[in-house]
Amino acid sequence: MKKALCVMALSMMLSGCDNSEVGDVSLGMFTMKDIKLNHLVDPIVTGVTCHVASVEADLSFADPSDSAISCRQTGEITPEMIAQIDKSDSGEVVFRKSKSIFFKSMKIRRIYDAKNQTLMYLSYSTKETSGSFKHSLSTVPLWGTKAYQLSPQKG
Repeated sequence: MKKALCVMALSMMLSGCDNSEVGDVSLGMFTMKDIKLNHLVDPIVTGVTCHVASVEADLSFADPSDSAISCRQTGEITPEMIAQIDKSDSGEVVFRKSKSIFFKSMKIRRIYDAKNQTLMYLSYSTKETSGSFKHSLSTVPLWGTKAYQLSPQKG
């Protein structure tokens, strides 16, 4: 148990060293909460960059679950990249961040919509808050990329 607590404390300290942060907006002088803005480049479809905004509370055991995501094509997207991704209905997690020492995290999952040739990026919290699992969605169409197919294959 003691070892697990040390690992959690270390991981929380290291999350503050994240070099993906591109912005930090204070929510006021009398609050310890900020909106952190991070960027994420998809590890397989490297021509996609997502920007995520989430509230983080200093000196708190749990951050709020709300987040927003916006993803755009920022580079080349090739058929070889699309061939490597998980095409199941649940897709795959491409990013995860701890939001609490009580096992709450924010995840970003990539899901491929083969019929519409679109990548969907779903940001969501793994714990229910106020009767809801907080989530946000952004899409990146393959139209105009090398990966776009005139006759899409069924996925």
